[in-house]
Amino acid sequence: MHATLPVMPEGIHHIFKAGLQFGEASGDLAGLLSRAEGKILANGMAALIKLGFGFLISEGLSGGKAKQAQDFFQDNFVFRDPLAVGGIRYYQGKILIRTRKPQDDMNVLIRFCPDPDALYIETPVGRRFNPCAIVATEVFGERDADLLEQDPDQVDLVIRFRDAKAILDLAQRPDADVVQLLLENLVQITGNFGHMFKFGAIGKNVQRLLMNGH
Repeated sequence: MHATLPVMPEGIHHIFKAGLQFGEASGDLAGLLSRAEGKILANGMAALIKLGFGFLISEGLSGGKAKQAQDFFQDNFVFRDPLAVGGIRYYQGKILIRTRKPQDDMNVLIRFCPDPDALYIETPVGRRFNPCAIVATEVFGERDADLLEQDPDQVDLVIRFRDAKAILDLAQRPDADVVQLLLENLVQITGNFGHMFKFGAIGKNVQRLLMNGH
């Protein structure tokens, strides 16, 4: 980790919003988040992130939705690389979300495209995209998260909120005033700036899909 910047990455709240919009079960998660602390919050947050991306990138049954899902995946996670096997590689950023209060014990690791071989599966109707493989989330205790944060091979970027309440504010207020959150110093980022900008770009594209009525 080599840089610290007090900034609110655009789009985190839109990813939460996508998760909250997914199915009836998301209503239960929203209620859980409003009361949660510590590891309960971490588990709810991990579930929302997986639900959000699964919802946005699911191909569905219609041709239009399948194309939209593929376009989103290609634009955000696929790089053309003549040196890579098959000529492409995938965005595999690893982002750790924590709070500044150790007693919160709130630590979620997000890994994008952790297993490229699982991104497509063979089905009776042919080769299909597997939206469940786009992101993996895992919850860690405080000590294990400290060790992860110190290992650049395991974590590219750390998003550290002031406390659990700052995270809950985002989950419950998907249209939160980002400028106000910045002024209140509710979040800091530590790590590789490239991943910060990439995560921000993904968040903006999530917002665009939601605004288009996905």
